[in-house]
Amino acid sequence: MTHHVDVHVGKRVRHRRWLIGMTQQQLAQQVGIKFQQIQKYETGANRISASRLWDIAEALDVPVSFFFEGLEEAEKESTGKKSVPADLMGDKEALDLVRSYYAIPENQRRRLFELARVLSDVA
Repeated sequence: MTHHVDVHVGKRVRHRRWLIGMTQQQLAQQVGIKFQQIQKYETGANRISASRLWDIAEALDVPVSFFFEGLEEAEKESTGKKSVPADLMGDKEALDLVRSYYAIPENQRRRLFELARVLSDVA
């Protein structure tokens, strides 16, 4: 059975890996394991040992504490009703949307933001 902390840490690994555009295979090679193990870590199916987490943090260029950020908030949100996922940036579609959004010129981005705001008020 998975533990919510392992799931959160795994999501943070995936989030950071996506942010820097690294594949599971590339991360696995840097850490010295198979990419299937990275898959298991990212889903929380397997726990990440302290030494392995240290290696992953170095490969992803973040402090180990990065993987625990937002843990308390995610716990609180998981017990209540919410309209936005606790790990919004852990969602590949949301991350792709943010990347695309920032690729748009600023003046058009502002107009797109206002459109989205109007549409969300209607919904």
